[in-house]
Amino acid sequence: MTTHQAGEASADAPLIDLQSLLAAVRRRRRLWGALALLGLLVGAAVAVLLPPAPTATTTVLVTHEDDQPNDTGTLIRTDVELLGTTRIAGAALRALGSSQKPGDFLRDYRGTGLTNNLLRIEVTGDSDAEAVDRAGALANAFVADHVRRMRRSADAEAQALLDQRDRMRKELAQVNKAIGDESPEQDPKASASVESLFARRAELNSRIADFDERAAEARTGEPEVLAGTQIVDDARVVPRSLPRALATDAAIGLVLGLVLGLAVAAVGAVVGDRPVLRREIAAHLGTSVLAELRPGGRRARAARARLTTTLARTVRGTDEAAAVDAPVALLELGCARTAALLARDLASALETEGGPVLLVDGLPGQEAVRSGRRGGPKAVALSEAPADEGTSAGRRIGLGSVRPGTAWSDLPHLGGRAVLVVRAGHGSAAWLHTVARRLAEQRVEVLGAVLVDPDPRDRTDGTLWEGGRGEWPGRRNGVAARPRAERPSMPVPRVPGGSDQEVR
Repeated sequence: MTTHQAGEASADAPLIDLQSLLAAVRRRRRLWGALALLGLLVGAAVAVLLPPAPTATTTVLVTHEDDQPNDTGTLIRTDVELLGTTRIAGAALRALGSSQKPGDFLRDYRGTGLTNNLLRIEVTGDSDAEAVDRAGALANAFVADHVRRMRRSADAEAQALLDQRDRMRKELAQVNKAIGDESPEQDPKASASVESLFARRAELNSRIADFDERAAEARTGEPEVLAGTQIVDDARVVPRSLPRALATDAAIGLVLGLVLGLAVAAVGAVVGDRPVLRREIAAHLGTSVLAELRPGGRRARAARARLTTTLARTVRGTDEAAAVDAPVALLELGCARTAALLARDLASALETEGGPVLLVDGLPGQEAVRSGRRGGPKAVALSEAPADEGTSAGRRIGLGSVRPGTAWSDLPHLGGRAVLVVRAGHGSAAWLHTVARRLAEQRVEVLGAVLVDPDPRDRTDGTLWEGGRGEWPGRRNGVAARPRAERPSMPVPRVPGGSDQEVR
C-alpha cells in the first residue's frame, strides 16, 4: 500500500518544482549577488578605463524623385546602405587627404534614417576636431554622390525621351516625303492612302511634341531634387558625460551580472538536485523534521536552547516507551560544529535531570572532544569509549556523521537511535536516500531530523504521516517497529432470533 502510494506520488510530481527552484535560487543569493556586483564593477571600470572615442554627428536632408507621403522608409534605408559603401568612404578620405583604407574607415561611422528624408551620420575619430572633419567630409561626399546620381538619372531619362523624339522626326520626314510624292491628278483610289499619310503625320507631330514636353519636365524636376539635398545640421561633437556613462555602463553590467548569476544558480540548482524545503528533505530521508535551527546571535542561542529542550523531551519519551535508556546519537550532514554544540547541550540537559552522561564523539574532526568545556559532560572519542553500553557507564549520547565516506558499521556503536542534524541544501536527493537506506540496513532507529539553516520563506510541512494511524513512519526508517499491545477482541453478542442485518 505504501509503495503504491509512493509510486503514484512520484508519477504526479512535476519535472521541475518551481517552489523548490525558487528556494534553491534564493539560497544561492551570494553567488548571483556576487556576480551582479562584479558586473557593476566591471561596467564602471569599462566606463572609466575604456571611454568611447570622440564622436561627431551631422544631419543631411535627402530628397528623392520618387518621394511619396506613404513611403515606408525604403528610400532612406537605401541611402543608409549607400552611405556604407567604399565609394563614398573613399571620396571622403580623398577630400580629407587621408591614407586610410576605405574598408577600415567603414568601421568608424554609421548612418541612421531618422525620417523618410533625414539621415543622421555619426563618425568617430582620434580627437574631436578629427571627428568633426570626418563627419563634414562624409556628409559632403554623400550629398555629392546623391546629386550626381540624381543628375545622371534625370539626364538619362531626358536623353531617352529625346532619342524617341528624334526617331519620330525621322519617321515624320519620311511621311512628309511620301505625301509630297503623291500627285493630285491620280485616281480616287489613291486618295485614301493620302488621307492615311496625313493622319500619320498629325499623330507623329503630337507625339513629338509630347516627348519634347516630357524631356523638359524631366530636366525641370532635377534642380528641385538637387537643391533639396543638403546638410541641415553641420558637424558637431557629441557631448560626453563621464557620470552618465559611468551610471549607464554600471547599470548594464549590474543587469547582465544579475541575469548571469540567476541563470547559473538556476542551472546549478536543477543539476545539483539538493533539496532545500522541509517537505522534500523529510520525504527523501523518510523521517519527519522535528525542529529547525537558524543561524544568528541571541536568537540562535535561544533557538538552540529550545531545540535542546525538544530533543531532551523526545529522548525521554522514547526511553519511556522502550522502558530502557538506550543510547541516542546525533548524526550530522553538513553541520559538524552545530551538531557538536547540540550534542553537548543535550548531554548537559540529560545529565542535569538524570545522572552522568557520556558523550561519544565519532566525528572525523572530533568537534565535541576539542570544544569540551570545564564542568560539562565528559566527551571521549569513539575509539576510547567503553564497550559497556549499559547503565554502569551512564547514559550515552553519540555524535557522528553521515556525510560521504562515513564508516556505516560504526554508527550502531554510537547509538541504536539517532536524530539527524541536516543542513538544508547540503546533500543531494540521492545521498539523502542513501543515508536513509544505510541507517535502515544498520538497524538504527531514526527519531527525526533537525533542519539547520532552513529557507526563511519555506512554508511546507516537514511531517510525514502514515495514513490512518496518526504516527510518523520515518521515525522507524525501515526498522521494524516494536509490537504494540493489541486491544483484546470482544465477541459480538448474538440476538436470539435476530437477523444478521439487525446484529450489524
